[in-house]
Amino acid sequence: MFSLDPRLQNDTLHLGDLPLCRLLLSNDSQYPWFILVPRVAGVSEVFDLSAADQQALWNESSWLGEVVKAAFAARKVNIATLGNVVSQLHMHVIARFAEDPAWPGPVWGKLPARPYAPEEVEQLCERLKAQADGRIEWVQA
Repeated sequence: MFSLDPRLQNDTLHLGDLPLCRLLLSNDSQYPWFILVPRVAGVSEVFDLSAADQQALWNESSWLGEVVKAAFAARKVNIATLGNVVSQLHMHVIARFAEDPAWPGPVWGKLPARPYAPEEVEQLCERLKAQADGRIEWVQA
């Protein structure tokens, strides 16, 4: 049975679901930083997924990257899976800007997280919804 790693649970907001993945928002308002977690129990690597789920993860990550780039007019979208701290397989999709506080370096550990206010989450979700073509089953906003 799928369950979310406690660290992801504590550091993110659950926005909704795609066919394979749970869509999370990193609770750091300095960056539009999304995380996709396949709702498959016991996977820590992409190759732990079936071939069909591997393709679905890549399709959902790429699609979300396009949505994020359009919704936020990002200069660059970083898409990556690391898992050094949280071993549960998860894909980061982060909108980057030349003026963001970590540019051009990685966002991890650059500054302490600045949590979202509820109205900021609502505004962010509205921007995504405008680009998402109804593909996300929303739980937030």
